[in-house]
Amino acid sequence: MDYTKLSLLEVSSLLQEGKVTSVELTKQCLNNIEQNKRLNALNSVCSEFALEQAQKVDKMRADGVKLGALAGVPITIKDNINIKGLKTTCSSKFLENFEAPYNATIIEKLLAENVVIVGKNNLDEFAMGSSTENSAFGPALNPHNTNYVSGGSSGGSACAVAANLCFASIGTDTGGSVRQPASLCGVVGLKPTYGLVSRYGIVAFASSLDQAGPLTKTVKDSALMLNAICGYDQREETSNKNQPKIDYLKSFSGSVKGVKIGLVKEFFGEGLNSEVKASILKVAEFYKSKGAEIIEISMPNVGNALACYYVLSSAEAASNLARFDGVKYGVSGSYSNLNELYLKNRSNGFGKEVKRRIMLGNYVLSSGYYDAYYKKAKAVQKLIVNEFAKVFETCDVLLTPTSPTPAFKIGEKVNDTLSMYLSDVYTVPVNIAELPAISVPCGFSSNGLPIGMQLIGKKFSEQTLFNVADVFDSREAK
Repeated sequence: MDYTKLSLLEVSSLLQEGKVTSVELTKQCLNNIEQNKRLNALNSVCSEFALEQAQKVDKMRADGVKLGALAGVPITIKDNINIKGLKTTCSSKFLENFEAPYNATIIEKLLAENVVIVGKNNLDEFAMGSSTENSAFGPALNPHNTNYVSGGSSGGSACAVAANLCFASIGTDTGGSVRQPASLCGVVGLKPTYGLVSRYGIVAFASSLDQAGPLTKTVKDSALMLNAICGYDQREETSNKNQPKIDYLKSFSGSVKGVKIGLVKEFFGEGLNSEVKASILKVAEFYKSKGAEIIEISMPNVGNALACYYVLSSAEAASNLARFDGVKYGVSGSYSNLNELYLKNRSNGFGKEVKRRIMLGNYVLSSGYYDAYYKKAKAVQKLIVNEFAKVFETCDVLLTPTSPTPAFKIGEKVNDTLSMYLSDVYTVPVNIAELPAISVPCGFSSNGLPIGMQLIGKKFSEQTLFNVADVFDSREAK
């Protein structure tokens, strides 16, 4: 039997019932990875490490050790998250041979749950992009049609889950980098509330916006993964210490009766693909038929979120990537002086998009431009935060498209920077306001490509998001 087509919870039950072993599951996933190399979903495969973990779990289970729901389940990890002894490349030439000296907190938590890590996923270089076309190792392809992108920056993670190379993956989301590829590949992607999941051991892009989250086949699988990775971490200063431990698998009532769902007028205007719009409105009708109240609202300032995001994120990226100077991390070569070492390493080590954002970030932080750009962007951020707070006085969740279009063809937008940036127009406001959001598959385009819907909630309202999302995800007609 091909177990790889099952959900995370389904294989977890089979493992606990002794109907399948972790080694069997791991071998099937590794075989799928080998058979689907052309998708380029992974930068590295750790077969030996994975099989050792699987054998260890099977022995523990045979010895009667009580294990959690994730024990023995094969997953993958985005290649900007440290796993001790394995490469962390960030899909960049700069870190092509860098071996992580320690585990990220997320990895510590997952290994404590005895998961089996089978590989590290491809991404846009340093998580900067919306298609994985910025990867130094080539793009991850969309498993529904390999002529199309898988999204980004966690495109390899979304591709791996959609192609049954693993049962779940961990990505990172700075402006939509979990949700947008989830939408384009037809899987579930969660961006938790900022501070709910530790950033320790994740290579920083924009520290005030970065947040790790799971990509899974179902909403319930997402809840199970969040259970494992969330929680306070004293090593990470933005980690939230006041949030009580919650079992997110207890989020599901199966009902949305009386839930107030907001439709934001500004999210349904110019630039939205007609098939995507029709799919989201159809979802709204579904929720209405199940007893939810649909409320039309307006957020006039949310249209400024994209510009605000690219100022703030680029400024932080320029600061965070300053450490990559060619001294401790770098590309090979000979240099006659220190300035030449800096110049050659940063010119040859970074790709085009990373260079663009570093230059933009340094510009908006420079003397004479700080007030005009960075300071204004911080003021706009506050307006957007306040606007969301006001909206949530009347709504429990917001329903929006995840991406303005289904997946686009590889190469279609690579030379059109503005068009590429607009791929994240519906996801970046969430990061700016530090809110949780989830993308759930809700249909297909006329040419068979997935369409995703996004649900946005108040801070730390993941339980509400999971329940509302699952009512649709678990519908009979699925």
